[in-house]
Amino acid sequence: MGKKRKHSETEAAPPVKNDYSAPERPKRTLLGWKDKNEDAEEPKAAPVFRNKEKVLVTCSRRISFRYRHLMLNIVSLLPHCKKDSKVEAKSSKGETLNELVELKGSSSCLFFECRKHKDLYMWMVKSPSGPSVKFLVNAVHTMEELKLTGNHLKGSRPLLTFSSNFDKDVNWKLLKEMLTQVFGIPKEHRKSKPYHDHVFAFSIVDDHIWFRNYQISVPHNEADKVARGGLDKMTLVEVGPRFCLNPIKIFGGSFGGPTLYENPFYVSPNQIRALEKRNKAGKFAKKIKAKTRRKMHELSNPLEPDEFADMWKDDE
Repeated sequence: MGKKRKHSETEAAPPVKNDYSAPERPKRTLLGWKDKNEDAEEPKAAPVFRNKEKVLVTCSRRISFRYRHLMLNIVSLLPHCKKDSKVEAKSSKGETLNELVELKGSSSCLFFECRKHKDLYMWMVKSPSGPSVKFLVNAVHTMEELKLTGNHLKGSRPLLTFSSNFDKDVNWKLLKEMLTQVFGIPKEHRKSKPYHDHVFAFSIVDDHIWFRNYQISVPHNEADKVARGGLDKMTLVEVGPRFCLNPIKIFGGSFGGPTLYENPFYVSPNQIRALEKRNKAGKFAKKIKAKTRRKMHELSNPLEPDEFADMWKDDE
């Protein structure tokens, strides 16, 4: 008798199921449907650089009203900036400000520090790795104080102009690059307007950076409409504010670090005030010496008695 075959051997192989699922839908574009093969054949474009610069603007406590108005003028000129509450001007202010810049998602910082209710210092910082610059701010004139006739759109993008002196030394080149990054409004920023109707002018005079803001004025009559490139009919009208930056030191880090540059011509306001007091004290000492000399002269040269002094006096 033959052996019986096992049931598993006699079982037929299972039929192969056909895939009836729908094919992948092609990608839709503005120009129509796009096949997957066409997408694979096209070379990938290089990543385009996008400027995402954001500036944090803040000040120290006990700042005077004129300097606070200057800070608000700068905030109104920079739509890509973020304003924050006042910070205590202590030795640990660098750590606090670096944390604030990180929390706000910013890459730069403008910190206005007021001392003795008289002197204004401005820190321009690239956070978190640096560099940072400390300026003494002089010749401050706000928009409200000047009352100039110029006017431009709020949030419009400015043209940045620099004098030729910025290309002479390395320290001025670094300052030019930092000013460009901080004051240059990114293209297509959500709070900015796509117009260029004013100019930020930075010029170096006597080792100081002077800032001016001008409106680009164009005639509006239809007959006198300016053609493209007709710069001879355009005029500049000052808007404000005005201020002067005297660079003190350039540091390698954020709010500190190794000193990359130190201004040899910088004189602190405290030294200027002490010299003025000394000059005033010298004037007072000269007056006292002159008075003493006059008394000594009178004692050494007494006047002779006058014969006719008592002539018109009545006899008693």
